[in-house]
Amino acid sequence: MATLKWAVVFVLCLSFMVFVTFFGRLPALRRTPVAALHRLIWIRLPAALYALDIRLSSGRLSRSLLRFGNCVMHDRHPTVVVFFLAILMVAQYLYLPEAWPLIGWFTKLCVLAAVLMPYLFLFLACSSDPGYITHENYAHHMSLYPYDYALFHPGNICRTCRLLKPARSKHCSICKRCIARADHHCVFINSCVGYGNHHWFLLLLFSTAVLTTYGGLLGLSLLSSMMKDHYPDWSLWKPAYMTVNSYLAVWAWAIQRNVRLGATTLLALLTSPLVWGLLLYTLYQVYAGTTTNESLKWSVLEEDMDDGYAFRRLLPAGRQRDGRIEPPCRRWPVEPAHILVATSDGNPPAGDAGLPGQGPWERVRKLRHVENLYDMGFRDNLLDSFIPSYAFGCRVDDPPSERKRRLT
Repeated sequence: MATLKWAVVFVLCLSFMVFVTFFGRLPALRRTPVAALHRLIWIRLPAALYALDIRLSSGRLSRSLLRFGNCVMHDRHPTVVVFFLAILMVAQYLYLPEAWPLIGWFTKLCVLAAVLMPYLFLFLACSSDPGYITHENYAHHMSLYPYDYALFHPGNICRTCRLLKPARSKHCSICKRCIARADHHCVFINSCVGYGNHHWFLLLLFSTAVLTTYGGLLGLSLLSSMMKDHYPDWSLWKPAYMTVNSYLAVWAWAIQRNVRLGATTLLALLTSPLVWGLLLYTLYQVYAGTTTNESLKWSVLEEDMDDGYAFRRLLPAGRQRDGRIEPPCRRWPVEPAHILVATSDGNPPAGDAGLPGQGPWERVRKLRHVENLYDMGFRDNLLDSFIPSYAFGCRVDDPPSERKRRLT
């Protein structure tokens, strides 16, 4: 009984710490206890330890740890990928020999598919080009998305790559490259998630969620059959005549009788919610037509709106463009209607600021009053991730007259 209790406590604590680490900086959780705990663990506690080290060793230990931390956090290395693979392989090594003799041929086929898919999609996500922007493919990435004049304005140059930044791109300090439609740098694939591998990342999350859920439910079924043989009145839902302690004691007996199957089933059941949470959050980003990078930018703009520092004005439909810094995007069916900027003093931009648009500046108070140019609806957003040449009812190589006919 004590073994079961401590195993559950350990896995729950580990899952919660992973959740806080990866989700604590999300804008939606900024004013929640999760964000406060994230600041405590990753900001305040390191600051307190650094102050203590300054007193004890004049900061020598902190400098050594900082060099190691910079290597871990700001250089590409497969440590987390190897750790992820080790968890998968060790758990399956413990689980499969115990479960295999107890299941039928159809279930064995389902188990094989569930086991192999995460390895396949992990390989594809790691080995695929996430959307590195180079001098050779620069023109192609410049034409993928239009500038929305809210989050992305034309004319900005990446100081590292010395290239104009395409719309929706971001320079990754770990990959040391600019990434097209950058989402985030994922340590689990040792690469960025971007235009070229976002679909593989989605499939990796989905296959891992299916694996943990299916493995947990299958193990639960096998353990329940074992308990049913030993306790004829047993049922998965606590029988009325059983106390909570006696119900948990039966579970502890089953897990101790088959420790390998019981421990891995418990691990799968307790980690499934974390994987599903990450998958659902990623799908929500697709549904909203945004990326993790863009959601952070929107949160900054929302704060400027709350402070009264955000302004917009109309962009004329037939405005002149400089094709060198803003090439036409032939696959995108909509154009920005406004330019949105934030000032540092709460006053509208000066007339000599050189910003495009016409008419007076209008103060924007709420994020819902601003349209996301990149949200084409969940179906089209998803197809944009899975089909690189997808052009919303038309092909990239269609002439303008054919594009207009298909889109209307």
